[in-house]
Amino acid sequence: MPHTDSSASSSTDDTIDLRLRQKEDVAPHIDVDSTGPEADDRPDLLDHIVEWGPTSTPLGTFQLVPVRIGRDLRLIAQWMNDPSVAAFWELDGPEETTASHLGDQLDGDGRSVPCLGVLDGVPMSYWEVYRADLDPLARYYPARPHDTGIHLLIGRVSDRGRGLGTTLLRAAADLVLEHRPSCSRVVAEPDLRNTPSVAAFLGAGFRFSAEVELPAKRAALMLRDRALRHVL
Repeated sequence: MPHTDSSASSSTDDTIDLRLRQKEDVAPHIDVDSTGPEADDRPDLLDHIVEWGPTSTPLGTFQLVPVRIGRDLRLIAQWMNDPSVAAFWELDGPEETTASHLGDQLDGDGRSVPCLGVLDGVPMSYWEVYRADLDPLARYYPARPHDTGIHLLIGRVSDRGRGLGTTLLRAAADLVLEHRPSCSRVVAEPDLRNTPSVAAFLGAGFRFSAEVELPAKRAALMLRDRALRHVL
């Protein structure tokens, strides 16, 4: 389940040209083929995720692409209505439910950026990259300035249960540490009941720090330290 800070937001600029081809039983593809100037004056507390660019992984080229509701809502809402996803995210229902969750971030103060995870041109996951030190989560653990949190949802059922999450979590954490020099660690708080998620974080170089009682769940506090990045 995601964090619940309704003031979170994103800089969802019109800087990456994404074209979706909808085909029955085939994942839509995204062509990331242009990067224009960053638009408008929306706040950005996460060092311009839109400019981070792609990274190579053993699975292919991966990129975090900030969400645009008009383009991405239908796909993300479809994922949220998968029962195995809804059990933890609790955002199933009409598209308006997902739109409200995304809008809270996009219209807020810049502390959270909702993203599509795009692997070799295919949008296959949903991410939230957020300032954990500015989030209500900081009330429940000893936060450090610029702690950066991540949430992950693997969209397609066929992509789950085969180690893909572990690889992408490591890639996303490395992107954070590479592009946010002020951040000394990446934070995650998966539901303790979600053992595949906890295992994926452990496999991605995160360490288990503590059990944390949050308002909506009992969570495993997971940390990936910059100092241990090349060890774990």
